[in-house]
Amino acid sequence: MASGNGGRIVPPAVPMTITQIAVVVADIKSALRSYTENLGWGPWSVFEYAPPLLHDTVVRGEPCEFRMIGAETTVDGLGFELIQPVSGPSIYQEFLDTHGEGVQHIACMKHSAEDSEALKKHWSERGAEILMGGRIGESIEFYYVDTGPLVKFVLESGSGHAIDLEPTYVYP
Repeated sequence: MASGNGGRIVPPAVPMTITQIAVVVADIKSALRSYTENLGWGPWSVFEYAPPLLHDTVVRGEPCEFRMIGAETTVDGLGFELIQPVSGPSIYQEFLDTHGEGVQHIACMKHSAEDSEALKKHWSERGAEILMGGRIGESIEFYYVDTGPLVKFVLESGSGHAIDLEPTYVYP
């Protein structure tokens, strides 16, 4: 921001590297088949996220329970995720209901609680609100920020991706 710094542009202390792009889908099995057959992507680590693994979940400031299925792969070093909302209110379901399937967020995940908190502060200072968040297991915090008029997309961040979790299954 330019205020109080003589008009200079001051970027965040830690640059925001894209770690993942995520697409919301209505049917994870159909999407896995399509992305594998048409793009050659995979194998996919598929995770069924539900309590108690998925906990402390909040949507638009209100505690609530939701469930989802996530399938992750890497494409030339970039993480790619398919997300199917399963139950409960979530920004995934909102997106699916409003726009249909498609790119729902870009992740700039951090890998420490300190960097995650610094990123929350960065966006809060710019008026960006947290749309949804929660925890997975003991080590992962995630949250989604509405970057609103600043950069025009939903940004996911937190303390890490599901790198230390065992997938429910691997596809294919």
